Amino acid sequence: MPKVLVLGSGLVGSVIAADLAGTRGFRVTVVDRDEAPLAAARRRARRVGVRLSTTVADCGRPTAVRRLAKEFDLVVGALPSRLGFDAVRAVVEAGRPCCDISFMEDDPEALDELARRRGVPVVVDCGVAPGLSHMLAAVGVERLDRADLVDIMVGGLPRHRAWPYEYKAGFAPHDVIEEYVRPARFMENGEIVVREALSEPELVEFPGVGTLEAFNTDGLRTLLRNLPVPTMRERTLRYPGHIDLMRVLRETGLFGLEPIEVGKAKVRPRDLVAKLLFPMWTFEEDEPDLTAMRVAVEGELDGRPTRLEWNLLDHHDAETGFSSMSRTTGFVATSVARLIGTGLLAEPGVHAPEKLPAMEGVVDSVMRQLGERGVHATLRILVADQD
Repeated sequence: MPKVLVLGSGLVGSVIAADLAGTRGFRVTVVDRDEAPLAAARRRARRVGVRLSTTVADCGRPTAVRRLAKEFDLVVGALPSRLGFDAVRAVVEAGRPCCDISFMEDDPEALDELARRRGVPVVVDCGVAPGLSHMLAAVGVERLDRADLVDIMVGGLPRHRAWPYEYKAGFAPHDVIEEYVRPARFMENGEIVVREALSEPELVEFPGVGTLEAFNTDGLRTLLRNLPVPTMRERTLRYPGHIDLMRVLRETGLFGLEPIEVGKAKVRPRDLVAKLLFPMWTFEEDEPDLTAMRVAVEGELDGRPTRLEWNLLDHHDAETGFSSMSRTTGFVATSVARLIGTGLLAEPGVHAPEKLPAMEGVVDSVMRQLGERGVHATLRILVADQD
């Protein structure tokens, strides 16, 4: 009977905890530094008929994470990006397997040697994107005789557009701002290139949603070295107009981290913006949202130009109250966590999601578990006509 620790009880962490608590034989504890999000996590769990244990601890302190991790068989990380790397390292140092969703800036594969020495599997970037997006990209590359392009687009959005931002954050808002400032790394003609975040906007039609705008973000991450494709890019989707608003804020300096003097006080611009902006970006209880994702792999199959395209469109679940972003991100993590917890994914080391298709049955199991929870990525195969 695996004892599972979930680090962080935010929108996604609480759904991860509730979903795992509904797994037969799993005993789940969720930890957070404040009681309020833990109380919200318990409410979400009761709504779906499961119970959680909760504990208050500061997940920003690696010593606390290390001490807690030793009491459990498996740890799932659902912390903000700035805490992710140190928390995963602490878990590995405690000798416990881990599945993590944080959008950490550090290179998670830097922990591979440590994980191998400790003899534990660690799956990182294990959300919807990065995560499921990388798994599907790797599957597409494997199916084609030659892959020339990987193109990933994804966005979490409120279902109803409301002025002025027409956006709300389905995960840690600070990590949303990271998407707007962190330089985007792409692969072009076999070389890594860097593009400015929010650059090269493009209007995209997404069935069931309408017109969205795509912009460059740094979501390829480990794909840049693990997938042998000459051209790869990842972009974020928003309702049209959002890019210009965020560029104005960024170019004004409001996303800056260097303190500035305001009267007799010093304040970081990003902290001030967060204080003003994040309440407007917070979903109300049961407010509907959606997640749209497209993963396309183009190349050649049997001598013909071929495009493999997965499309995912998911909505807020009114019955459970789970937001779409929490569902699509959290259920990928819980699917992998179950494989680790039951010993079906046991190879020591750090595993980026694009490496999972090489493990027999892993991605099939993840897709089956997602389907059982109503999350579906539908494959279209487009083959060019021969002359």
